[in-house]
Amino acid sequence: MLADLLLGGIADTVAQSLTAIRQKAVRKPGGPDPKDDFIAIEIHELDRKNVLPQHELIPSSRYLPPPFDFERLTRFMAYGFLMAPLQHRWFSFLSHTFPITSKSGTVPALKRVAFDQLIFAPLGLSAFFTFMTIAEGGGRRAVMRKFQDVYMPALKANYLVWPLVQILNFRIIPLPLQIPFVSTVGIAWTAYLSLTNQSDEA
Repeated sequence: MLADLLLGGIADTVAQSLTAIRQKAVRKPGGPDPKDDFIAIEIHELDRKNVLPQHELIPSSRYLPPPFDFERLTRFMAYGFLMAPLQHRWFSFLSHTFPITSKSGTVPALKRVAFDQLIFAPLGLSAFFTFMTIAEGGGRRAVMRKFQDVYMPALKANYLVWPLVQILNFRIIPLPLQIPFVSTVGIAWTAYLSLTNQSDEA
C-alpha cells in the first residue's frame, strides 16, 4: 500500500513536470522551438487539444519556479493508497481462479488478462475519474462531464498498453511482486492519467 502511495506521487510529479515543461515552452514567443523544447514538442497533442488561454500563461522568467499542485499530488497518492488493497484482492482472485502451472501457463495467463481488462480496467478507470473529480470538489455534473470527455479515450489507451503488460505480469512475475511490477509500469500510465485528468479541466 505504501509503495502504491509513493508510486502514485512519483507519477503525478512526472505529469506535473511535463506540464511545467509544456507551459514554459508555450510561453516563449512563437511557441515551442524544435531545437530546445523536444519534450514539450513530444506532448504537442495536449497543445492542440487544449490551447492555453493567454491570461493563464505566467510570463517566462528563470526566477519563477514551475507551479506545483501539492493538493493534486495528495489526491493521486491517496488514490494509490486506497486502491492497493482492492488490487491485491483482485490479483489474488485471478491467481486462484486461473492458476498457472508448469503444464498450463499461457491459457490461464490470457484468461487473467481478459478478466482484468474486461472487468477491472473499465471499473478501475471509472473509480479513478470519479474519485479525482469528487476530490477536486466536483459534483455529479462534473463527474458526468469527465466521463463524456476523457473516459473512452483513456479506456482505449488502456487497451493499447495494459494487455501486453499484464500478460508479462501474470505469466512471469510471482504473485507477491505483481502489484509492485504493475505499479512501477503504472508510473507512466498514471502520469498519462494525470495529464488526461488535468487536460479536461483546462
